[in-house]
Amino acid sequence: MKKFAPVLIIVGLLALGFFWYVGIKNGAIRENQAVSKEWGNVETAYQRRSDLIGNLVKTVQGAADFEKSTLEAVINARAKATSMTIDPSNITPEQLQQFQQAQGGLNSALSRLLVTVERYPDLKANQNFLKLQDELASTENQILTARTRFNEAVQSYNNYILKIPNNWFLAEYKEKPYFEAEKGAEKAPDVNFNFGNQSEEAK
Repeated sequence: MKKFAPVLIIVGLLALGFFWYVGIKNGAIRENQAVSKEWGNVETAYQRRSDLIGNLVKTVQGAADFEKSTLEAVINARAKATSMTIDPSNITPEQLQQFQQAQGGLNSALSRLLVTVERYPDLKANQNFLKLQDELASTENQILTARTRFNEAVQSYNNYILKIPNNWFLAEYKEKPYFEAEKGAEKAPDVNFNFGNQSEEAK
């Protein structure tokens, strides 16, 4: 039995090494899937905002003399923002920056539309319009939460794949970028005007 002891020890060490290696690989898969899940939540939040903006545009189009160029700017910006698709498993800083720029362009166009609405008393008093504005404000908070959770998942993933000894075995896993606030992004778009009070003042 003693003559087999060295062989048994070697086999045992190899088995331990194998399971340790498998554990590292499975951990990387788990962390990567967590990032994908949180990115899905980010996309869901942005999609909800896009749907609300689409409904907002339809409501505004009911005002026959509303500025066509203002509406077209929102429609075009919305189309550009919704056309952006990102694979979270291979996300790059450049892709994330393009995604943010497209969303920022939509924010800007939407803000201009809402300012223009000031010149349309009937539209400002439209209950459907006001409800959509409230829902948009709520959705901005959902987007902020989703982005924060995505960044937390990315931090956990990056820490896992970059630390030693994990990085010795995870060369195929690349560091993922974070959402970074654009200039002025620390303040959500002002989509919740107090039209009720303004209407009273205008009387």
